[in-house]
Amino acid sequence: MIAHAPVIRRPSVAGMFYPASPAILEHDVRDMLAAVPRLVPAASVIGIIAPHAGYVYSGGTAAQAYAQLAGDQRDVVVVVSPSHREFFEGISVYPGDAYATPLGTIPIHAELRSRLRDEASVIMSAAGHGEEHALEVQLPFLQCALGSFSLLPLVIGSQSRENCFALGEALGRVLKGTRALLVASTDLSHFHSARAGSRLDAIVARDLELFDADLLMGDLESGRAEACGGGPAVAVMVASRLLGARTVRVLHRTHSGQVTGDNDSVVGYLTAVLQLPETVPL
Repeated sequence: MIAHAPVIRRPSVAGMFYPASPAILEHDVRDMLAAVPRLVPAASVIGIIAPHAGYVYSGGTAAQAYAQLAGDQRDVVVVVSPSHREFFEGISVYPGDAYATPLGTIPIHAELRSRLRDEASVIMSAAGHGEEHALEVQLPFLQCALGSFSLLPLVIGSQSRENCFALGEALGRVLKGTRALLVASTDLSHFHSARAGSRLDAIVARDLELFDADLLMGDLESGRAEACGGGPAVAVMVASRLLGARTVRVLHRTHSGQVTGDNDSVVGYLTAVLQLPETVPL
């Protein structure tokens, strides 16, 4: 019997969105994590919402959530990403064996992948995975915060209300009884003035803290708010509630102008944690 070489999704944006050198990447990520205070017990965190721009712009914001998980262990991490470069109907889960970053290879959780495909309109496909940065940039943070884990990488091609809620409900069923972490990858408003963008982003932050997935989806559909990964955020909210989360805490919100100095056209960033009732003291 001939053994087949594993199918691995190789890094696409290393050297652009984050350093390609393993040593520099690990140093930079660990520095960002170390700069963040621990605000919540790791065991209380079911999900996080984190931005996906280049680390120079949003890495410090993403670190606010990942630092809360430092040293924790999870059976599986589900990363739900939008698709920036390919449009397709439905939701794709990577059909290969692993995702790789400069920090190493992360195995796909094949059993949960099969169960999820049976539960929802999730297709086994590389569609949306090839050059997508929004999923990839979360992985070095996870590798530094958690160490080893299995991955369930999902890309939503069509962020319809039906797709997002169905995915969230399916994840809630499939992940029951596992030590899972859910990650929604999203930036906020794009290319408004800092003042206008802040108004739009405040609506997303409010909807998150109200823990109201239906309200957030409605605000995104109407244009009252903007988030390129709003659909992933909705799906993770739905799944997290089914898995016992009862609160959402926004930890940090900023925009690209605070790095570039250009406040005429900015991109907004936010990070949040979705939590179980806190019973474990810090």
